[in-house]
Order: sequence, then C-alpha cells, then structure tokens
Amino acid sequence: MIAVADSDSYLKWTHATAARLPYGWTCDTIIVRNPTQPSPAQIAAVTDQPVEVLSRRELIHRIGFERPDAVLLGCTGPTVGQLSAQRGLSDSLRRPVLITGLPGISFPASPRAVRFRAGCDLLIVHSRRERREFSTLAQTMAPGLRVGLTRLPFLVDTEPGAQNPDGLEPQSPPRVLFAGQAMVPPKAEQRRQILRALAELPGDVRPVVKLRAAADEQQTHNEQHPYQGLWKQLVKNEQLSRRRVSFTQGSMRAALEGADGLVTVSSTAALEAMAAGVGVLILNDFGVNQTMINTVYAESGCLGTLDDLRRGEFKSPNKDWLMDNYFHPEAESDWLDRLDDLLAIRELHGLAPSITMPVDSRSARLKRRLRLELPARTWPMIRRVRRLAKRRPRRR
Repeated sequence: MIAVADSDSYLKWTHATAARLPYGWTCDTIIVRNPTQPSPAQIAAVTDQPVEVLSRRELIHRIGFERPDAVLLGCTGPTVGQLSAQRGLSDSLRRPVLITGLPGISFPASPRAVRFRAGCDLLIVHSRRERREFSTLAQTMAPGLRVGLTRLPFLVDTEPGAQNPDGLEPQSPPRVLFAGQAMVPPKAEQRRQILRALAELPGDVRPVVKLRAAADEQQTHNEQHPYQGLWKQLVKNEQLSRRRVSFTQGSMRAALEGADGLVTVSSTAALEAMAAGVGVLILNDFGVNQTMINTVYAESGCLGTLDDLRRGEFKSPNKDWLMDNYFHPEAESDWLDRLDDLLAIRELHGLAPSITMPVDSRSARLKRRLRLELPARTWPMIRRVRRLAKRRPRRR
C-alpha cells in the first residue's frame, strides 16, 4: 500500500490507520507537495521513519511504477478529488483500491465531502452515527463508494474512564486543559472570552491552553486568531498576570495526563478526555451548530457555559451517546473486511473505472490544481500579492 497525506492532521490519521493493516502488509507514507504540508517537526512528531515529499506528478509516477494493491488517500477533500481523477488511479481495471477518510469527527455527514471522495472505493468513518449518515449520502451521490467502520486511531483499545480509574488521587494543584482549534470559535472576541474565563478560575487551578501547532507551522485549517497572541494582548491591555494562563504543545494524550478537566468548543480532544476519565465541558456559549462544528456533542451530556468553566464544573458523557459516537466495540469495525472484498473483486474481475464529479466553479477547481502543481515556496508570495490587491482601492 501507498499512503498519501497532505497536512498535519491527515498525516497523523493516515499513519495511524496504515498501522492497523494486517501482518504481511507493507506501506510507504508519502506527503504530496502543497501549501499546507506538515513541517519536518510535525512529521517527526508522527513517525521516526523518513517520509518523502513528492509533487503530484512524481506521486502518480510512483504509484504507476510500484502498482500497489491499494492507495490510502488520507488528504483533504480537494486533494482527494484531484488525485482520484488522475489517469492510472481512475481508469484502469487493474488500478489500486482507493481508500479515503477524515481524521476526526465527521458529523453531520457533508454532501461536499462525499462529492470530493466519489472517485474512491472505500470511505472510512469512525462511529455508528457517521456510518448511517455517510451510507445514506453515498447511495445517492456516489454508488461505488463503500463505507467502512473503525475506531478513531487515538481511541483504539480504550474505554471511557479506563486511563483514570476511580480512586486515583488528583494532581496538585489541579490543572484544567483547554483544547484550542484553528477554525472555531471564529471571532477574536469569542476567543478572548475563553481566555478571560480560564484566567478567572480559582487561584489554585492551573489553566493550560493546548496548541495544535507552533506559530510558524501550517495546519490543515488556517488559524486567524492564535490564542498566544490574544493572551499577550489581554495581559497588556487588562493588566492580567502573564503567568496566569500557560501554553503547551505535543500530544493530547500526554497533555491529559493528570488533568482534572478539559474544556473545548468542539475538538476531538473531548473524546480523548472521555476515554481517559477526565471531566469534559463543551462550551455552548457561541452556539451548538455546524458553524461551531459541535452538533455531534448536542446530546452528549457534556454541554456547558463559560460560567460553568469559571466554577470548574465538568461533566461525564451519557453512555448511550458514547456507544453511538466513537466508542462502539472494536469488534464492529469492518473496514478491513470491506477492503478484502474490494481486493477480491480486483483480482477476479478488475475494478470499475471510478467516477469523479466536479465540485465548485472552474476557477476554484483550477486553484485546487495549482496548489498541487506550484512549489510550496511560491505560496507565501502569492498570499502577499493577494493581500496587497485587496487593500488597493479600485478604480472607477
């Protein structure tokens, strides 16, 4: 198998998913060159093995030369759409089985996500609820796309509370972890409200903001208002103690060790906290909707407010919700069985040519193609030119 990733979160998911392949499989991980490709430090945090960075053309040539049985396209939707339409991946009976998936919570199922991945054979999802929704969409939008179930890589072989059994003494002083995200909440003032609430926790509580990446590192989604910069502004403008809120990076599992509570707007870190037996608070002050990417938590029993955070009130998830959302028994995972079925079809009859469908306008599709064609070093210059063009007054 060849596994392809295009950004930090997809690299983590792709590497962990490939690690679940049965004994006897071999897999090479490759990053397709693009503006949001992970940095060397982000790669090193995922694997100590060398990971090649190839252009789109080099990648397609590599797949054609090696002729793998399967290709795991662990990439953003636009990249999957571009790659799955390439000759050799879409039009040959002996083409590889094309597998894809999304690296975190994918509820509610998005028709756009299905359209981008319609050229693949197998879509991996991570909960019973996601399987129901994506299967319904695939039946009408992408009949050739099968849906396979597994557990999120960081939840494999874990049960809620397994890592923090009752009776374990809490760490002193208590520590509250905030899991930040790039996209939500989208407004700077909303983020400042969260930082103020963290700073207003009782004095013996240590609030820690868990960052997804360093300030100079690319993420799957661009972060407009980084928390560190906002905190520096609050310290300066509102005379807050700089040391009242601290920041950390690294793995979420390590950050959760000894934590007394986790707060977030919608991060999958909440699932890791549930597995570790750490109390959870999903903030609903800014809404529970698709904009905040947190509708999946609506019936979890863990919704609360910034006032709950200030009081240090964290919650435990509903058991029925857990079973339908990411904590199903590992025995129900069937994506490898579905992969075996597709490999058998490939061996006996060959795979039918995959069907891809255009998404968005022609100019948007051209831009997505250029992201995989132009060298990564050219994109900072392109962004600067675009910013200058927006500032320049238009002639009438």
